[in-house]
Amino acid sequence: MGTHALDQPVLGFIVGGVQKSGTTSLFGYLRQHPQLATPSVKEMHFFDDETQNWTEPDYRKLGSFFSDDAGRGIGFDVTPIYLFWPPSLERIKRYNPAMKLVFIFRDPIERAWSQWRMETGNRSEYLPFHLAIRQGRWRLKGLDQTDPAWRVYSYVERGFYARQLRRLFALFPRENVLLLRSLDLLRDHQPTLDAVAGFLSIQPFLPLAPRTDQLGRRCENELRPEDVTYLREIFYDDTVEFSRLSGLSVSDWPTIDSGLAVEG
Repeated sequence: MGTHALDQPVLGFIVGGVQKSGTTSLFGYLRQHPQLATPSVKEMHFFDDETQNWTEPDYRKLGSFFSDDAGRGIGFDVTPIYLFWPPSLERIKRYNPAMKLVFIFRDPIERAWSQWRMETGNRSEYLPFHLAIRQGRWRLKGLDQTDPAWRVYSYVERGFYARQLRRLFALFPRENVLLLRSLDLLRDHQPTLDAVAGFLSIQPFLPLAPRTDQLGRRCENELRPEDVTYLREIFYDDTVEFSRLSGLSVSDWPTIDSGLAVEG
C-alpha cells in the first residue's frame, strides 16, 4: 500500500458516483447516522487527485478530513467522480481491496442537463446545451481521460453507465457494491436508507425528514425536443445494458420511456 500506508483504513466505505444524481442528499442522510464518522467536506477528491504520487500514495492525508473524535465511527467519502475517473477505482482497490462501494444513478439525459446547468452556473461552460452535447464533445477528443477538461465537458460521456459498471465489476466483487436509484431516494428515501444500513452492517437509520436539496425541476420548457431525442438515441442501448448489469429498473427513465418529461 506504499510507505505511507495505514494499519487500518480510514475509510470504511465510499460513495463514488454518479455526479448530479442525489449524492448531496445521500451525504446529508449519512451524516445523521450515529455510527458514521462524517468528513469535514463531502468530496475529498483523494483518489482522483492527479497531483498525488501514486507510486507511493500518502494515505495519511485521508485522516485530515476527520476530527480527532471521529475514530468512534465508520469514515466515508462521497466523491461522485470516482466511478467515471478511470484510475480512481484501481487506486481505491490498492488502498483497500475489500472496500464497500455505493453508487446512485439517474437518467443520463437528466444528469447531462443538470451538469450543464451547474457548469454554466460556475462559468466553466460557455456553449449552449445543444452545442455542448454535440460539437462540444470535440473538446475531449484526443485528450487523456485524466485531463482536467474531462471533469467539465463530459456531459455525454458520464452517462454511459454500462461501460463504467463493467470496469467496476472487473475490480470489485459484486457483494462489495451497492447500486441505488436517485428516483427511489427522492420518492421514498427510507427504504433506500434501509438498504444502505444493511449493506454497511450498521443500525437502521432513524426516520428522517426528506432532503430538499436533491435533483431538480422539470425542464421540458428549456430542453429542446430534438436534443432529448438526440441524447436518447445515444444513451438508449447503453442504458438497457446498464439495467441488465445492475439489476436496476430504468423503465421510468426518460431515456427509455419517451413519454416521460425530463427533469433537471
